Amino acid sequence: MKLLSIAVPCYNSQGYMQHCVDTLLAGGDEVEILIVNDGSSDNTAAIAEEYAEKYPGIVRAIHQENGGHGAAVMAGLRNATGCYFKVVDSDDWVDEEAYARILNALRGFAGSEKPVDLVVSNFVYDKVGARHKKVMRYDRALPEQQVIGWDKVGRFRKGQYILMHSVIYRTQLLRDSGLDLPRHTFYVDNLFVYVPMQHVKSIYYINVDFYHYFIGRGDQSVNESVMIKRIDQQIKVNKLMQQQVDLKTVKNERQRQYLYNYFEIITVVSSILLIRSGTKENLAKKQELWDYLKQNDPWVYYRLRRGIMGQVMNFQSPTGRAFAVTAYKISQKIFGFN
Repeated sequence: MKLLSIAVPCYNSQGYMQHCVDTLLAGGDEVEILIVNDGSSDNTAAIAEEYAEKYPGIVRAIHQENGGHGAAVMAGLRNATGCYFKVVDSDDWVDEEAYARILNALRGFAGSEKPVDLVVSNFVYDKVGARHKKVMRYDRALPEQQVIGWDKVGRFRKGQYILMHSVIYRTQLLRDSGLDLPRHTFYVDNLFVYVPMQHVKSIYYINVDFYHYFIGRGDQSVNESVMIKRIDQQIKVNKLMQQQVDLKTVKNERQRQYLYNYFEIITVVSSILLIRSGTKENLAKKQELWDYLKQNDPWVYYRLRRGIMGQVMNFQSPTGRAFAVTAYKISQKIFGFN
């Protein structure tokens, strides 16, 4: 069994995937790199095969018809032989020194009778044009280099969430969680992090800047204008999060609160994008989303609606909606997200 499986979803990635894979090769033969060619029409498939031929036993090329990011991640998970599993998108990369420390920690966990469920590290917002690269750290919320349960998890600041870039999950936990990402849907990284998190009992945090998250291409899925065009997919993921995690059944209070806060920010993002679009159709979709939550999970709905963010997102007047947008823009600058 390999120590770590890394899935690299690729769709028409010929222009940047080599940099990504080259940084991952520093893990040596303890790591398997699963390049998932998701129906690309450029040279992605050929590049993947070249790596697999050059690095047998380390790199595997997986080819499938186009199914979207979620389908590529699931293909990686199905083929993974590692004790732990991580996703690295093909336009991102990892830091070699931090990589070595991550692998050293995983070696200890892999041989344990009760391996740690979740390993967390920092990630860097490598945003085009940004003079200072924002780093998402968790040192105030998670004790460093200690195996902990949720009772020892501290308070996360607003905007400080464990994202796909931060996580290395135990592979079997992912499989046992029932994770099944939808095809042809963007923003499924939220489901990847959120759904298995309800099953996590042990966490280990390494305070290293491991993952570099490239952000700034005009066609990138997290570009705000692109997100507005794909708002129906954002709403779909928002609803799936509600359907697949019943917060009332999460027994640990801190774990439940963390999951609630994560769900809240995703609902806020959905709402603000619908407001930002400025169309009557999308304002109606925002109301429909909140009505859906009310009907399907009144407990979560009333908590959201009575909170400050929920009140701001549901201002009905043009002035109120303008205030919501202003608050969102300020948050963008503070927290560095798109």
